[in-house]
Amino acid sequence: MGSLYLVSLLLGIMCMLLLDHRFRLFFWHSPKAAAMVTTAGVLFLLAWDASGIGLGIFLRGEGTVATGLLLAPELPIEEPVFLLFLVLCSMVIYTGTRKLLDRAPTRSADSSGSRSRVKDNAEARENA
Repeated sequence: MGSLYLVSLLLGIMCMLLLDHRFRLFFWHSPKAAAMVTTAGVLFLLAWDASGIGLGIFLRGEGTVATGLLLAPELPIEEPVFLLFLVLCSMVIYTGTRKLLDRAPTRSADSSGSRSRVKDNAEARENA
């Protein structure tokens, strides 16, 4: 029971990677960029945690589902795994949403002949 949380996080990461693989969203779309974003995100959040721990804001809670192994005082081994899951989940949701919005049909011109904002936004992203 002491590793239930860690195993759950690892299963969540595997599910996110399966979604990523199936729809070519993040790592399977651009591996180098995804690795850089993931590394930067996890390191930033670990630094955030370290500062919170240093200031006495973040404390490790006791739980029967956690392993109890610490990487540093008040920093359980599950924390970097959770942060990896958080970054990966955020990026899969972001890239998936963007892909869906890019595929959405554009609105036709209104009666005044001006193009829709949706089409203009899609063209702006393509040109960026």
